[in-house]
Amino acid sequence: GILLSLLIGNTFSFCYNQQVMIYMAYFEEISVAKALLEQLALVCRGRPYYDRVLQNVRRYVDRDLKRVDLPPAVVLSSKPKDDPLETIMWFTSVGTPGVVYDTVKWLRQARGARLGAVQRKLPPLHFVLLFALGFFELSAFPLLSAGASVTVGDNALKIEAAVFALMAAAIMLTLGVVLQLWQPSGSVYSVDEALSVMISGLEEELHDRQAAISKANINLPKPPTESSAVGFS
Repeated sequence: GILLSLLIGNTFSFCYNQQVMIYMAYFEEISVAKALLEQLALVCRGRPYYDRVLQNVRRYVDRDLKRVDLPPAVVLSSKPKDDPLETIMWFTSVGTPGVVYDTVKWLRQARGARLGAVQRKLPPLHFVLLFALGFFELSAFPLLSAGASVTVGDNALKIEAAVFALMAAAIMLTLGVVLQLWQPSGSVYSVDEALSVMISGLEEELHDRQAAISKANINLPKPPTESSAVGFS
């Protein structure tokens, strides 16, 4: 029982600290992504490649930031040609690195911290062993209390049955909480809900900026036709 309590306590502390790191990493990365979006609006507005830069920011949000279902190692091993951040640097920092280069570098560091925090540190076998140890502890309880009805009486079995039920419920609930904390996404304690709210704000800002570009292109004067050019000459 003491060994199981120590292992569950250490596992709970480890998984809880990992969830805290995941929350902090996502908040930092999305804050840097918003700063990059504002910086791109100041640097690239009015230039012909502004819309393509915003499209790469959206690619980064859709294919990287929102892909909590993919293992972090798979996301990190993507080819450079598929990296939207590299495309953004190519548009804005060719030759002498510009101010956007530092922000993209900061965003890459925040992205690496987020992927490192999301990566599972404990293997599934760890929890298999915890459940097996809990099963062995519960199995030993009836054996240790087998002679209680002879020495104490039949009433002791009722008390021991209630204690056994409480102990089994406590062990299973505790292991269930730890197992939920271990999962980086799709669990009760995961960052999914907060992430959807944060990303929705970033996507709304991206949509507004791309809509402003489309509106500006619509309001541009039409090029002169051939007949008008001949009449002018």
